[in-house]
Formats: sequence, C-alpha cells, structure tokens
Amino acid sequence: MIHPQQSLFERGRAFGQIATDPMIDDAVRNGAWVIFNLSGGKDCGAVSSRTIRYLDEIGHPRARRFAIHADLGRAEHTFNAEQVEAQARALGLRLDVVRAKSGDLVDRFENRWSLGLEAYTSLRLYNLRGPWSSPSLKFCQSEKKIQVMGPHLARELRGHTIINVVGIRREESSGRANTQVAKSDTRFAKSGNRHGTKMMLWHPGVDMLKDEVFEINRLDGIPISPIYARGATRHSCAMCIMGSLNDLAIGAEAHPWLYRHYVEMEASTTFSFQAGRWLADVRPELLSPGLLADIERAKVLCVERRKIEAALPARHRFVKGWPRYIPSREEAAEIAAGRALILKHHSAENIYPSAAEVRERFAELVKMKAAA
Repeated sequence: MIHPQQSLFERGRAFGQIATDPMIDDAVRNGAWVIFNLSGGKDCGAVSSRTIRYLDEIGHPRARRFAIHADLGRAEHTFNAEQVEAQARALGLRLDVVRAKSGDLVDRFENRWSLGLEAYTSLRLYNLRGPWSSPSLKFCQSEKKIQVMGPHLARELRGHTIINVVGIRREESSGRANTQVAKSDTRFAKSGNRHGTKMMLWHPGVDMLKDEVFEINRLDGIPISPIYARGATRHSCAMCIMGSLNDLAIGAEAHPWLYRHYVEMEASTTFSFQAGRWLADVRPELLSPGLLADIERAKVLCVERRKIEAALPARHRFVKGWPRYIPSREEAAEIAAGRALILKHHSAENIYPSAAEVRERFAELVKMKAAA
C-alpha cells in the first residue's frame, strides 16, 4: 500500500525510507559500531527509529549500537535531559551524556566576552568582539558538541569502526540542501592511525520531509519535545542564535530566567544576540523597566561603536597574520581616539591612549609574530 504522503517525496522514495551508502553498508556488515546522535528534537528521533529498523533487517547486532548526547547545560530547554532520555528509552538505546569540561554554553558566551574585552584592551584585537556565536561561527556546535562527542567516541571505541548517525535533512535549509548521505570523518581518528580507529558520518534522513518526520515519531512511539506543542518550529537551544522570531519568543516565555540573562548580556556588552535582532525586543514585557532602559543605552552605544570601527583605517582590520603593518602617525591617532571612546563604553582601562603608544604596541605585536 502506498502511503498518502508518498507523492511529496523525491524520486518516489517510500514513506520512512532511509538513505544509505555502499561504504556504510560494508562497515555495518563488518560489525561497525553505530552511534545515534540525540538532541531531543523531532529529526533525530524519526531518523534514528527508521535507521534502527534498517539495521535490524540487515542483521546488525543491537549490542553494537548506542546513543550519545552533548549537554549544553543552561542554554538548553530545562526539560531537555528528560526528553533525550525518553527518546533513548523508546529507541532501546543506551545513552552516553557528555559535557565540555570548560563549562556550559552560557559559560562560553560569558567567557568569550570577558576574554574579548581583555584582548581589545591590550590591543590584541582591532575591533571589539561580542559574546555570541553566529551562523558563520557556530562554536556552540563545534566546541560544545562535536569537539566533545568526537574525542569521547574515539577513546571509548578505540580500534573500531564508528558510524555517527546524524539527523540532518536537506529540506531544512539551503546550507543543507547538498548534504552527503555519508562520508569519512578523520577529525578525531586520522587516516592510518596506529589504533586502526575509523570514523564515518551517516545522514540517513537527508531526504525526509518535516510532516513525514512528525508522523514517524507518532507511529513509532518516539516522544516529541514539548516545545513543538507551544508552537516552535525547531527544537534547539532554548534560544538559538539562528532561531526565528517565533521560536525565540516561545523560548523566552518558556525560560524567562535565561531570557533575562541573555538580555542583560546584550545590555552590558552592547552586542545584539543576533546580527539583525536584539533579543530584548522579542518579549520586552518580560523585562524590568531598569533593564529596558539599559538596553536602550546599549543600542545607542552599539551604533556609536559601529560608526567608530567603520571609520578606522581599513588596512589594519583583522586578517590572518594580523597585524601586518605598523600604522602611520595619522592612522595611529585615529585608532587611539576610536579605542578611547569604545573602552569608555565599558569602563575599561585605556593602556595605549596616544598615537605613539599605539604605534609602539603594533611594532611589538609585529615583532612577536615574526618571532613565533
């Protein structure tokens, strides 16, 4: 019987059918470990469920499968730990939960700001750096998830072939439209390493569609995150740097403490949570009059900082190998004047207040770079 949704699927793919690859099939038949990356969202639940069915059909031993979750701490939905555990139970998988030793994602945002301000004060940064990750710099994913799960698996399964199942779908975004079904992953197990460890990435749900994913979770008894019932379109962090206005508003309402904390960081740093959106504007009724006043001041200072930095000599902006040049006296005077205003925004010490001191600092940095 043809499922009524089948007409939606590319190339006549059957409802719930996963995508596979000869490299994956060969590794599975040779007893590779299959690790399911669980986040608590709809995609990983549905993709894992149908992949498990496929592995059962081809005789892969269940003892060589388990799930893994990287806990981002306070940045996640408060119910996410229970949600991921419920997913793993429904899938019949053991669950490994890993965490970065350096702290959670909120710690990372806070530390990025404090270290960035310190680096700016000491003129190791030309422009002031904000606390947040971004679509082009997703350290929230790379440092707090991938760089934690990968080494854990490489240690625990040393000498084995490891297949990481990740629930990425091509329909999700233009950036994922060309996602490969599978590929080798040498980030944590280099080719030809002495232990013989091999790692692969498998995206068996690349062709699945949103409605199909929800239906698979329902049919297979995989618990759905409660954030969807509130109207969210994605299950991510409680408030994600790539989240839509709708999802940010729902996250703010569901997690008011975290919302206020992030807005306080916007106010103190003068950097908006997203490039084109202040988190404070998403649910201002949840904020105190004092915090709203602080945000209005931060917005003014943000505009001023951007104008100052845009006017600074362009040839000294950060590039690989920075700094490349020692500024002229005129350039150094502009840099010193701009820095003085920005440092004043944050009551930070101005260590290099004059053009001569700025030139001396650049000369010192160039010398240090040459000696490195």
